[in-house]
Amino acid sequence: MDVVQHYRRAGTDKRGAVAYSFCTLVTNLPQYQAMVEGFLRLGFTSADCEFLYIDNSGSNQADAFSGCNAFLRRASGRYVVLCHQDVMVLEDGREKLDKLLAALSEKDSIWAVCGNAGIDAHGRRFIRITDPFMPDQAIGKPFPRQVMSLDENFIVVKSEANLALSRDLTGFHWYGSDLCLIADILGWTAYVIDFHLRHDSRGRVDQHYNSLRSRLRAKYTRAFRPRTLRVLTERNVYLSGNHWASAGVNAAIDVAISLYAQFKRTVLARRGK
Repeated sequence: MDVVQHYRRAGTDKRGAVAYSFCTLVTNLPQYQAMVEGFLRLGFTSADCEFLYIDNSGSNQADAFSGCNAFLRRASGRYVVLCHQDVMVLEDGREKLDKLLAALSEKDSIWAVCGNAGIDAHGRRFIRITDPFMPDQAIGKPFPRQVMSLDENFIVVKSEANLALSRDLTGFHWYGSDLCLIADILGWTAYVIDFHLRHDSRGRVDQHYNSLRSRLRAKYTRAFRPRTLRVLTERNVYLSGNHWASAGVNAAIDVAISLYAQFKRTVLARRGK
């Protein structure tokens, strides 16, 4: 069943002609309508922007993983904005986001996701937001800053990257991290940019958050397990995140392949006599 609905359609339905697709899981329709009106007011008009939502106000039609995957499949925009219903634009609007994404593409053409809050591989936080904790935060500036995970309140996905979230995870937490991980595996990068908006939530670290953390850890422990990639040509490759183990095992495999090839040549030569 298709659970994605249009709140506002763009003036065109031709894929690529739509600039932004704003996609939201909705539990509070008045709050969502206020969010949409804010973006419309600051230049994200229906001329070339669309607003898609999944109505979870009565009961959950989709969780964040399945819902965002549905959005990424359905959205027509060059940029797919996965955002919460409780974000509100302040002064930064269409003109600024256009400029920020153009500048990011100039800096790093292989970016795939960007947002307003994240953390890098060294544990450094980069945040550009107003929220219940503090107004007008600009931690870690100047932006943009490359990160390894993003907060889910506002994430811009470049549709060209053809990203998706994990099929085997469910829930409403950790999907920003999952998306950044998958982007990294596929050869793309993630950034925090200087797009300032307000997020009216403190977030929630509860039993559901911790349960999904455990499931995400188990999923990627399995996904990143060492393995030998076997192929029909018999030029197998050992894959491991451990550099030394990978180098050692692959060196042994290469020797075995060479010896086997030499053995085959010898056997064929003898048969030809």
